[in-house]
Amino acid sequence: MIFWMIADRISRMARTPLSHFSPGNLVTVGYIAAIAQAALSAGIPYILFPELGALAHDVFERPTGRWATAPILLVVTPLFTAVPGVWIAQHMHYGVLSVSLGTGVGMGIVAALRSPVAPAISAGLLPIVFRIRSWCYPPSILAGTAALVLVSLAHHRWIRARGNPPAMSRTESVSDIVERAPAHYGWVPFFFGFVVVCVLLAHITGWRAILVPPLVVTGFEMFAHADVCPWADRPSVLPLICGLTAACGLFFRLWLGTGPLAAAGIIIGSIAILKVARLHIPPAIAIGLLAILVRAPGYAYPVAVAAGAALLTGIFLVYRRRYRPRAA
Repeated sequence: MIFWMIADRISRMARTPLSHFSPGNLVTVGYIAAIAQAALSAGIPYILFPELGALAHDVFERPTGRWATAPILLVVTPLFTAVPGVWIAQHMHYGVLSVSLGTGVGMGIVAALRSPVAPAISAGLLPIVFRIRSWCYPPSILAGTAALVLVSLAHHRWIRARGNPPAMSRTESVSDIVERAPAHYGWVPFFFGFVVVCVLLAHITGWRAILVPPLVVTGFEMFAHADVCPWADRPSVLPLICGLTAACGLFFRLWLGTGPLAAAGIIIGSIAILKVARLHIPPAIAIGLLAILVRAPGYAYPVAVAAGAALLTGIFLVYRRRYRPRAA
Protein backbone atom coordinates (compact mmCIF):
# COMPACT_ATOMS: atom_id res chain seq x y z
CA MET A 1 0.00 0.00 0.00
CA ILE A 2 2.79 2.39 0.96
CA PHE A 3 4.64 1.49 -2.25
CA TRP A 4 1.71 2.40 -4.48
CA MET A 5 1.08 5.65 -2.56
CA ILE A 6 4.69 6.68 -3.18
CA ALA A 7 4.53 5.49 -6.79
CA ASP A 8 1.37 7.49 -7.42
CA ARG A 9 2.93 10.60 -5.89
CA ILE A 10 6.03 10.18 -8.04
CA SER A 11 4.03 9.77 -11.20
CA ARG A 12 1.90 12.83 -10.43
CA MET A 13 5.04 14.88 -9.80
CA ALA A 14 6.11 13.88 -13.30
CA ARG A 15 2.62 14.77 -14.61
CA THR A 16 2.28 11.17 -15.83
CA PRO A 17 -0.43 9.38 -13.78
CA LEU A 18 -0.03 5.67 -13.13
CA SER A 19 -3.04 5.08 -15.37
CA HIS A 20 -0.84 6.23 -18.29
CA PHE A 21 1.70 3.49 -17.58
CA SER A 22 1.26 0.30 -19.58
CA PRO A 23 1.03 -3.11 -17.87
CA GLY A 24 4.57 -3.76 -19.09
CA ASN A 25 5.78 -0.62 -17.29
CA LEU A 26 4.15 -1.74 -14.06
CA VAL A 27 5.68 -5.22 -14.36
CA THR A 28 9.07 -3.55 -14.82
CA VAL A 29 8.58 -1.55 -11.63
CA GLY A 30 7.60 -4.67 -9.66
CA TYR A 31 10.48 -6.73 -11.05
CA ILE A 32 13.15 -4.09 -10.29
CA ALA A 33 11.72 -3.56 -6.79
CA ALA A 34 11.95 -7.33 -6.16
CA ILE A 35 15.54 -7.47 -7.45
CA ALA A 36 16.48 -4.49 -5.25
CA GLN A 37 15.01 -6.27 -2.23
CA ALA A 38 16.96 -9.43 -3.10
CA ALA A 39 20.19 -7.41 -3.41
CA LEU A 40 19.51 -5.71 -0.07
CA SER A 41 18.68 -8.97 1.72
CA ALA A 42 21.68 -10.84 0.31
CA GLY A 43 24.06 -7.94 0.91
CA ILE A 44 25.20 -8.19 -2.72
CA PRO A 45 24.41 -4.88 -4.45
CA TYR A 46 25.61 -6.15 -7.84
CA ILE A 47 22.45 -8.24 -8.19
CA LEU A 48 20.77 -4.95 -9.10
CA PHE A 49 22.81 -4.56 -12.27
CA PRO A 50 21.69 -1.12 -13.61
CA GLU A 51 21.14 -2.34 -17.16
CA LEU A 52 18.46 -4.67 -15.78
CA GLY A 53 16.25 -1.58 -15.76
CA ALA A 54 16.86 -1.03 -19.47
CA LEU A 55 16.45 -4.70 -20.32
CA ALA A 56 13.29 -5.12 -18.24
CA HIS A 57 11.69 -1.98 -19.65
CA ASP A 58 12.16 -3.20 -23.22
CA VAL A 59 11.36 -6.87 -22.56
CA PHE A 60 8.07 -6.19 -20.75
CA GLU A 61 7.04 -3.28 -22.95
CA ARG A 62 7.85 -5.17 -26.18
CA PRO A 63 7.23 -8.88 -25.51
CA THR A 64 7.77 -9.69 -29.21
CA GLY A 65 10.94 -7.60 -29.51
CA ARG A 66 14.43 -8.93 -30.17
CA TRP A 67 15.52 -8.95 -26.52
CA ALA A 68 12.36 -10.67 -25.29
CA THR A 69 12.56 -13.36 -27.98
CA ALA A 70 16.24 -14.19 -27.31
CA PRO A 71 16.13 -15.47 -23.70
CA ILE A 72 19.35 -17.48 -23.86
CA LEU A 73 21.37 -14.55 -25.23
CA LEU A 74 19.69 -12.30 -22.67
CA VAL A 75 21.23 -14.45 -19.95
CA VAL A 76 24.63 -15.43 -21.34
CA THR A 77 25.76 -12.23 -23.10
CA PRO A 78 26.03 -10.07 -19.94
CA LEU A 79 27.65 -12.99 -18.11
CA PHE A 80 30.30 -13.44 -20.81
CA THR A 81 31.19 -9.74 -20.78
CA ALA A 82 31.15 -9.50 -16.97
CA VAL A 83 33.90 -12.11 -16.55
CA PRO A 84 36.63 -10.28 -18.55
CA GLY A 85 35.40 -7.02 -17.02
CA VAL A 86 36.24 -8.26 -13.51
CA TRP A 87 39.59 -9.64 -14.71
CA ILE A 88 40.54 -6.29 -16.25
CA ALA A 89 39.48 -4.47 -13.07
CA GLN A 90 41.71 -6.79 -11.01
CA HIS A 91 44.81 -6.46 -13.20
CA MET A 92 44.64 -2.94 -14.65
CA HIS A 93 44.09 0.53 -13.25
CA TYR A 94 41.27 2.73 -14.50
CA GLY A 95 42.43 4.56 -17.59
CA VAL A 96 42.21 4.88 -21.34
CA LEU A 97 43.73 1.44 -21.95
CA SER A 98 41.54 -0.51 -19.51
CA VAL A 99 38.29 1.20 -20.50
CA SER A 100 39.04 0.88 -24.22
CA LEU A 101 39.94 -2.77 -23.75
CA GLY A 102 36.77 -3.45 -21.79
CA THR A 103 34.68 -1.70 -24.43
CA GLY A 104 36.37 -3.56 -27.27
CA VAL A 105 36.07 -6.96 -25.58
CA GLY A 106 32.39 -6.31 -24.87
CA MET A 107 31.71 -5.33 -28.46
CA GLY A 108 33.64 -8.38 -29.69
CA ILE A 109 31.63 -10.76 -27.51
CA VAL A 110 28.33 -9.22 -28.65
CA ALA A 111 29.45 -9.56 -32.28
CA ALA A 112 30.76 -13.12 -31.86
CA LEU A 113 27.51 -14.28 -30.27
CA ARG A 114 25.47 -12.32 -32.81
CA SER A 115 23.63 -11.06 -29.79
CA PRO A 116 21.14 -8.17 -29.86
CA VAL A 117 21.86 -7.48 -26.15
CA ALA A 118 24.14 -4.44 -26.48
CA PRO A 119 23.66 -3.53 -22.77
CA ALA A 120 25.99 -6.45 -22.08
CA ILE A 121 28.83 -4.05 -22.99
CA SER A 122 27.91 -2.15 -19.84
CA ALA A 123 28.23 -5.35 -17.77
CA GLY A 124 31.89 -5.54 -18.77
CA LEU A 125 32.61 -1.86 -18.17
CA LEU A 126 30.94 -1.49 -14.78
CA PRO A 127 33.71 -3.33 -12.84
CA ILE A 128 36.40 -1.28 -14.60
CA VAL A 129 34.80 2.11 -14.03
CA PHE A 130 33.66 1.54 -10.45
CA ARG A 131 36.39 -0.82 -9.15
CA ILE A 132 34.31 -3.97 -8.77
CA ARG A 133 36.92 -6.71 -8.33
CA SER A 134 34.85 -9.44 -6.69
CA TRP A 135 34.12 -12.68 -8.55
CA CYS A 136 30.64 -12.48 -7.00
CA TYR A 137 29.83 -9.99 -9.73
CA PRO A 138 29.35 -12.39 -12.70
CA PRO A 139 27.06 -14.80 -10.76
CA SER A 140 25.08 -11.79 -9.54
CA ILE A 141 24.58 -10.66 -13.13
CA LEU A 142 23.51 -14.20 -14.02
CA ALA A 143 20.96 -14.28 -11.19
CA GLY A 144 19.37 -11.01 -12.27
CA THR A 145 19.12 -11.84 -15.97
CA ALA A 146 17.88 -15.39 -15.27
CA ALA A 147 15.13 -13.97 -13.06
CA LEU A 148 14.29 -11.49 -15.82
CA VAL A 149 13.88 -14.30 -18.34
CA LEU A 150 11.64 -16.31 -16.00
CA VAL A 151 9.39 -13.34 -15.31
CA SER A 152 9.40 -12.46 -19.02
CA LEU A 153 8.25 -15.95 -20.00
CA ALA A 154 5.43 -15.80 -17.43
CA HIS A 155 4.47 -12.32 -18.66
CA HIS A 156 4.44 -13.46 -22.28
CA ARG A 157 2.31 -16.48 -21.40
CA TRP A 158 -0.14 -14.17 -19.61
CA ILE A 159 -0.34 -11.93 -22.70
CA ARG A 160 -1.02 -14.90 -24.97
CA ALA A 161 -3.69 -16.18 -22.59
CA ARG A 162 -5.50 -12.85 -22.96
CA GLY A 163 -5.39 -13.10 -26.75
CA ASN A 164 -2.96 -12.45 -29.58
CA PRO A 165 -0.32 -9.81 -28.81
CA PRO A 166 -0.87 -6.44 -30.53
CA ALA A 167 0.77 -5.81 -33.89
CA MET A 168 4.22 -4.25 -33.77
CA SER A 169 4.15 -0.47 -34.13
CA ARG A 170 6.60 1.57 -36.21
CA THR A 171 8.44 2.60 -33.03
CA GLU A 172 8.84 -1.03 -32.03
CA SER A 173 10.10 -1.93 -35.51
CA VAL A 174 12.73 0.81 -35.24
CA SER A 175 13.77 -0.51 -31.82
CA ASP A 176 14.28 -3.97 -33.32
CA ILE A 177 16.53 -2.50 -36.03
CA VAL A 178 18.58 -0.64 -33.40
CA GLU A 179 19.10 -3.95 -31.57
CA ARG A 180 20.56 -5.66 -34.65
CA ALA A 181 24.25 -6.10 -35.36
CA PRO A 182 25.88 -3.09 -37.09
CA ALA A 183 25.88 -3.16 -40.88
CA HIS A 184 29.29 -1.40 -41.11
CA TYR A 185 32.03 -0.23 -38.74
CA GLY A 186 33.19 3.09 -40.17
CA TRP A 187 31.93 4.81 -37.03
CA VAL A 188 34.23 2.86 -34.67
CA PRO A 189 37.10 5.45 -34.56
CA PHE A 190 34.65 8.21 -33.61
CA PHE A 191 33.01 6.03 -30.99
CA PHE A 192 36.33 5.15 -29.38
CA GLY A 193 37.35 8.79 -29.66
CA PHE A 194 34.36 9.61 -27.47
CA VAL A 195 35.41 6.93 -24.96
CA VAL A 196 39.01 8.14 -24.80
CA VAL A 197 38.12 11.82 -24.37
CA CYS A 198 35.64 10.97 -21.62
CA VAL A 199 38.22 8.95 -19.70
CA LEU A 200 40.73 11.79 -19.97
CA LEU A 201 38.15 14.26 -18.70
CA ALA A 202 37.30 11.88 -15.86
CA HIS A 203 40.98 11.91 -14.85
CA ILE A 204 41.14 15.71 -14.98
CA THR A 205 37.90 16.38 -13.09
CA GLY A 206 37.76 13.31 -10.87
CA TRP A 207 34.21 12.64 -12.13
CA ARG A 208 34.09 9.06 -13.38
CA ALA A 209 30.38 9.51 -14.02
CA ILE A 210 31.32 11.43 -17.17
CA LEU A 211 31.59 7.98 -18.76
CA VAL A 212 28.99 5.84 -17.02
CA PRO A 213 28.71 2.41 -18.72
CA PRO A 214 25.08 2.89 -19.89
CA LEU A 215 26.22 6.01 -21.76
CA VAL A 216 28.71 3.85 -23.68
CA VAL A 217 25.80 1.59 -24.71
CA THR A 218 23.85 4.69 -25.72
CA GLY A 219 26.73 5.81 -27.93
CA PHE A 220 27.25 2.34 -29.38
CA GLU A 221 23.64 2.09 -30.56
CA MET A 222 23.68 5.73 -31.68
CA PHE A 223 26.75 5.35 -33.92
CA ALA A 224 26.02 1.82 -35.11
CA HIS A 225 22.50 2.67 -36.29
CA ALA A 226 22.75 6.37 -37.05
CA ASP A 227 20.06 6.14 -39.75
CA VAL A 228 17.27 4.78 -37.53
CA CYS A 229 18.26 5.21 -33.87
CA PRO A 230 15.58 7.42 -32.26
CA TRP A 231 17.98 9.52 -30.20
CA ALA A 232 20.37 9.87 -33.14
CA ASP A 233 17.57 11.78 -34.84
CA ARG A 234 17.26 14.10 -31.82
CA PRO A 235 20.79 14.19 -30.36
CA SER A 236 20.37 17.62 -28.80
CA VAL A 237 17.93 16.29 -26.19
CA LEU A 238 20.21 13.43 -25.12
CA PRO A 239 22.19 15.42 -22.49
CA LEU A 240 18.94 16.70 -20.98
CA ILE A 241 17.31 13.27 -20.78
CA CYS A 242 20.42 11.54 -19.40
CA GLY A 243 20.96 14.36 -16.90
CA LEU A 244 17.34 14.19 -15.75
CA THR A 245 17.34 10.41 -15.26
CA ALA A 246 20.65 10.73 -13.36
CA ALA A 247 19.09 13.45 -11.18
CA CYS A 248 16.06 11.22 -10.66
CA GLY A 249 18.34 8.40 -9.50
CA LEU A 250 20.26 10.71 -7.17
CA PHE A 251 17.03 12.12 -5.69
CA PHE A 252 15.61 8.73 -4.76
CA ARG A 253 18.99 7.45 -3.55
CA LEU A 254 19.25 10.39 -1.13
CA TRP A 255 15.57 10.21 -0.14
CA LEU A 256 14.93 6.46 0.15
CA GLY A 257 18.37 4.83 0.21
CA THR A 258 19.14 1.72 -1.83
CA GLY A 259 16.07 -0.41 -1.16
CA PRO A 260 13.11 -1.47 -3.33
CA LEU A 261 11.18 1.78 -2.87
CA ALA A 262 14.12 3.80 -4.19
CA ALA A 263 14.58 1.44 -7.15
CA ALA A 264 10.86 1.55 -7.96
CA GLY A 265 10.83 5.32 -7.72
CA ILE A 266 13.77 5.61 -10.11
CA ILE A 267 12.06 3.35 -12.65
CA ILE A 268 8.77 5.27 -12.46
CA GLY A 269 10.50 8.65 -12.68
CA SER A 270 12.78 7.59 -15.55
CA ILE A 271 9.94 6.07 -17.58
CA ALA A 272 7.91 9.24 -16.99
CA ILE A 273 10.82 11.34 -18.31
CA LEU A 274 11.03 9.18 -21.45
CA LYS A 275 7.25 9.41 -21.94
CA VAL A 276 7.34 13.20 -21.72
CA ALA A 277 10.27 13.30 -24.16
CA ARG A 278 8.55 10.72 -26.41
CA LEU A 279 11.77 8.80 -26.85
CA HIS A 280 12.54 5.13 -26.21
CA ILE A 281 16.05 5.21 -24.68
CA PRO A 282 16.43 2.13 -22.45
CA PRO A 283 20.04 2.97 -21.34
CA ALA A 284 18.74 6.23 -19.80
CA ILE A 285 16.83 4.13 -17.26
CA ALA A 286 20.06 2.31 -16.39
CA ILE A 287 21.74 5.68 -15.77
CA GLY A 288 19.09 6.42 -13.14
CA LEU A 289 19.47 3.03 -11.44
CA LEU A 290 23.25 3.36 -11.37
CA ALA A 291 22.89 5.94 -8.59
CA ILE A 292 21.93 3.08 -6.25
CA LEU A 293 25.12 1.15 -7.01
CA VAL A 294 27.55 4.08 -6.91
CA ARG A 295 29.09 4.62 -3.50
CA ALA A 296 27.95 7.94 -2.01
CA PRO A 297 26.93 9.70 -5.25
CA GLY A 298 27.15 13.45 -4.90
CA TYR A 299 25.31 16.29 -6.54
CA ALA A 300 27.93 16.28 -9.29
CA TYR A 301 26.58 12.94 -10.56
CA PRO A 302 23.85 14.32 -12.89
CA VAL A 303 26.13 17.16 -13.99
CA ALA A 304 28.88 14.71 -14.95
CA VAL A 305 26.43 12.43 -16.79
CA ALA A 306 24.98 15.37 -18.71
CA ALA A 307 28.51 16.51 -19.62
CA GLY A 308 29.37 13.05 -20.95
CA ALA A 309 26.14 12.94 -22.95
CA ALA A 310 26.88 16.42 -24.37
CA LEU A 311 30.31 15.24 -25.48
CA LEU A 312 28.72 12.18 -27.10
CA THR A 313 26.29 14.44 -28.94
CA GLY A 314 29.07 16.70 -30.17
CA ILE A 315 31.26 13.90 -31.51
CA PHE A 316 28.28 12.21 -33.12
CA LEU A 317 27.28 15.43 -34.90
CA VAL A 318 30.83 15.76 -36.26
CA TYR A 319 30.68 12.19 -37.53
CA ARG A 320 27.23 12.61 -39.08
CA ARG A 321 27.82 15.94 -40.79
CA ARG A 322 31.37 15.56 -42.07
CA TYR A 323 32.26 11.92 -42.43
CA ARG A 324 29.15 9.78 -42.64
CA PRO A 325 28.01 11.23 -46.03
CA ARG A 326 31.37 10.26 -47.58
CA ALA A 327 31.06 6.72 -46.24
CA ALA A 328 27.54 6.51 -47.68
